[in-house]
Amino acid sequence: MKSVGVNDQSGVAEARRAATDLAQRVGFNETDKGKLALVATELSTNLVKHGSGGEILVGVYEDNESQGIEILALDKGAGMSNVAACLEDGYSSAGTAGRGLGAVIRQSHFVEIGSWPGVGTAVLARIAPGTASAITPPTAPTWGGVSVAKAGQDVCGDALSVSDAGNVRTLLVVDGLGHGPEAAEAAVEAVRLFHRYAGHSVPNLIDYIHGGLRSTRGAAVSIARFDPAAKNINFAGIGNVAGVIITAGDTKRMVSMAGTAGFNTRKIRAFDYPFTHGLIVLHSDGLASTWMVDRYPNLAALHPSLIAAILYRDFTRHRDDATVLVAKW
Repeated sequence: MKSVGVNDQSGVAEARRAATDLAQRVGFNETDKGKLALVATELSTNLVKHGSGGEILVGVYEDNESQGIEILALDKGAGMSNVAACLEDGYSSAGTAGRGLGAVIRQSHFVEIGSWPGVGTAVLARIAPGTASAITPPTAPTWGGVSVAKAGQDVCGDALSVSDAGNVRTLLVVDGLGHGPEAAEAAVEAVRLFHRYAGHSVPNLIDYIHGGLRSTRGAAVSIARFDPAAKNINFAGIGNVAGVIITAGDTKRMVSMAGTAGFNTRKIRAFDYPFTHGLIVLHSDGLASTWMVDRYPNLAALHPSLIAAILYRDFTRHRDDATVLVAKW
């Protein structure tokens, strides 16, 4: 994803340019590029007016509902005490003649907001090619994530991916050793191997990735597979990609093995965890391992992309690539 810091009007222009450049690359027509530009401008302008600055993330998304471009606007400002009012045209908490977020909703396929007083606000807007549709929640279960390069790097050495086989969903996060192009090369190869061997057991899948990365600088890799019929998560990891299960009233951190995929590692083991409903979070070590969700009431009700972005906003280390993948059942 492209990250843009927004603290003034120059940041607004950069965010708009990042969005339209991506739209050009993925083949949006002029009408849809215009919608995307409006959404990027409105969200980034709101960061300056209401959030005392913040960050815009722009990336491509694809799920069972649609595919297109998503924009995430993140700030650590005062937060909203009345999200519904902020969605109305003409509303402005800054005392200006604002359009609120109504224009964003009209141009988007899907919009959702997470905001807590004293914590900040995060807005997710998804723009799919064609006419904007009614804003309805995606069909559960669903997933989403953010993957952001270290500041100053052109490519991200982390990657995330998902593979579905019927009702069984398999999640991957990979963190190429270090950062930059060689780390990205390892991450891309891990994703390729993940999909090639996705039908295998989790330990065997990790083993295939481990063997396939020997010609690269290596990576930390974690894979989680949830089978609803078995009510079970099967998890295996090499290195410091964390796996966390969040259910009502409980947070459980899953066990990874020491080592680096592509180099030396102990015998790969997978661990089983009972699970029916909740969140699965995988993240690279660009995110601090001490994060908690207690400060975000009803966080689990939000779209997984928004959850991932909020964790990124509040717990990124700012000195490495950072990736967060969230799946929800």
